[in-house]
Amino acid sequence: MTAPQERPLLRVVKGDPDDHQLAALTAVIAGLAAAVPVEDKPAQRSEWANPARRVRRPLQHGPGAWRASGLPG
Repeated sequence: MTAPQERPLLRVVKGDPDDHQLAALTAVIAGLAAAVPVEDKPAQRSEWANPARRVRRPLQHGPGAWRASGLPG
């Protein structure tokens, strides 16, 4: 049983690289092909950086308003 014809992994189109240059290029390409892609997850935004924190609630007026102004809302 004969093996089917396989295409070469790399083909030099221009220039005359030596064995070391071809080995380095092959190692880089093989490393890139074997690399696992990282999933693009949205970055966790700190609550301190939340733009809504810059918006102030309206101040309440009336009896006890000064006490209510210090309570979380």
